[in-house]
Amino acid sequence: MGKPQDTVLASMRPIMRRLLEMYGLDSGALARRAGIVLPEVIGPTDRIAADKADAVLQLAIPLIRDPAFGLQVARCWHPANLGVLGYAWLSSSTLRTGLRRMERYHRLIGDRGATEIEEVPRGIKVRFWGKRGDPAEVPVAAVVVDMAIALLLDMCRMNAGAALRPLAVSLRRRKPESTAPYEHFFGCPVRFGAAENFFVLSRDDADALLPSSNKQLATVFDSMLGAELALHDKSDVIARCRAAVLEHLTSGEVSEEETAKLLHMSPRTLQRKLAEASLTYQQLVDATRRDLALRYVVDAGRSISDITFSLGFSQPSAFTRAFKRWTGSSPTDYRAGRAAVTAA
Repeated sequence: MGKPQDTVLASMRPIMRRLLEMYGLDSGALARRAGIVLPEVIGPTDRIAADKADAVLQLAIPLIRDPAFGLQVARCWHPANLGVLGYAWLSSSTLRTGLRRMERYHRLIGDRGATEIEEVPRGIKVRFWGKRGDPAEVPVAAVVVDMAIALLLDMCRMNAGAALRPLAVSLRRRKPESTAPYEHFFGCPVRFGAAENFFVLSRDDADALLPSSNKQLATVFDSMLGAELALHDKSDVIARCRAAVLEHLTSGEVSEEETAKLLHMSPRTLQRKLAEASLTYQQLVDATRRDLALRYVVDAGRSISDITFSLGFSQPSAFTRAFKRWTGSSPTDYRAGRAAVTAA
């Protein structure tokens, strides 16, 4: 058995259908070519293979002349498309609490992608990782990021008002011939070829009380979301194991025996389940550290020493050796290289 298949919530499919039909495409025909067959009535927890959803985009991209078409997803969604999370979003007291919900429960929308919230001096940074390769090189990755960032911002505008403008926007994708569609949509200059995909909201906008706030409903929805997430993650031992490793990295590398105990299984059972995904425990720890290292190193605000200990290495030299093994460069050289590319 290979790695568990990434999936996306089936109720997101109508968003894609509306988007493609805006450009005169037969979304049903493209879905059939991608191998997607859905029942007439979609259940609230039904899911689609992420590879098939991506395949629809791969078929559509050459047929659409508008390079910024992914931004139009903001005109195609409804809270119901996000399942319970959509209604929890509407009941959030502030954009900050709503975005924190997106960060916590994003896997219910899709396994192949992650929303992260970070405090920055001017407010909060809303970051999206598409997990489909480099948007500067992979067309599907670039379109998925456009769609995700546009959707996240439009969700904020639905709650806070259409006049909401981010303070800054950065995208990893290459700079298009015309940046006008992006600047018009976001309402501010957009930086392309950046190290991350994100927009920044001011602290005032993030913390303003929203008219749709309903703490009682939000509590009910959070309970439902927690149950859905537990059910979704129950069979995903890889995700659970990685989460356990992440939680304990700062105190040093947690052993396989300790992780198995945290997951309420024997070390032998954990070994067997990892082997079914063609992984060893050490490979999983190494990959988890590598992913975090690449993300942390491009953040100029974090020192190499801080990153070293955040990843559970005993000293900077050990981290440097591992980073060179992963990338062929030292952390300092890698950071300088990324900064040079971004500034170019």
